[in-house]
Amino acid sequence: MGLMSKILGDRGERSTEDYVELDVDDLADARGEAGVQVHIAEVNDQQDVIAIKDAIYDGDMVIADITRLRTEDRTVERITDELSQVAREVSGDIVQKGDDQLIITPTGFGVSRRKLNE
Repeated sequence: MGLMSKILGDRGERSTEDYVELDVDDLADARGEAGVQVHIAEVNDQQDVIAIKDAIYDGDMVIADITRLRTEDRTVERITDELSQVAREVSGDIVQKGDDQLIITPTGFGVSRRKLNE
């Protein structure tokens, strides 16, 4: 008996009783118990930074889409500097992924600079 057979069992012996149906409502309740939430934000201007800062100060993580910002002006730089300051204040982390995303983490979280498959 191979390793996968030990983990998954013999596939020929499976029946519908071997599976559990998940209720989406039960999963939604479990999400509310998480200590840290990951928020998705879209940054269109400086005003959008306020909600991101509040989430980071509350101990949550934010993935911010900055594709709508024009890279010609200094808006991206100002926003990145402001969010970097927040990350430093809470001993968190901030990285820019490509030209389109910022990942900002609260205290106790870091973002690896290496991809998993490298």
